[in-house]
Amino acid sequence: MIDGVKMQLEQTYNPNTVYMRIGAEKGVKELVKRFYDYMESLDEAKGIRKMHAEDMTEIRETFYWFLSGWMNGPNLYFEKRGHPMLRKRHFPFAIGETERDAWLLCMNKALADMDIDQDLKEVLGERFAMVAEHMRNRE
Repeated sequence: MIDGVKMQLEQTYNPNTVYMRIGAEKGVKELVKRFYDYMESLDEAKGIRKMHAEDMTEIRETFYWFLSGWMNGPNLYFEKRGHPMLRKRHFPFAIGETERDAWLLCMNKALADMDIDQDLKEVLGERFAMVAEHMRNRE
């Protein structure tokens, strides 16, 4: 058990992880806030916004949990809900190119607003694009 705790600490506090480079908890929460603020305000995102509950408090928190672990920080989502199974969880929603592009628009705008280095923005943009494409389940 001590080795597991040591590994978690090394993973969480390694200054080279995406989680630490984005600003740890504060940075991930800021990205999530900006992302969902864009989803709620951009006309281009109206379609994907309708896929969510009216009150987005819970989804904002859940997305923070997911991104925290995805960025090599604390694996909060897994601890609270188990394996994310992203495609399975998103399959009930019709996600085609339009939805993918709207999601990426919100995420790319949120990333552009972040006070992080350009290299990190580019890496995250590429990774988010791969995830968004992977979620597509309609032509």
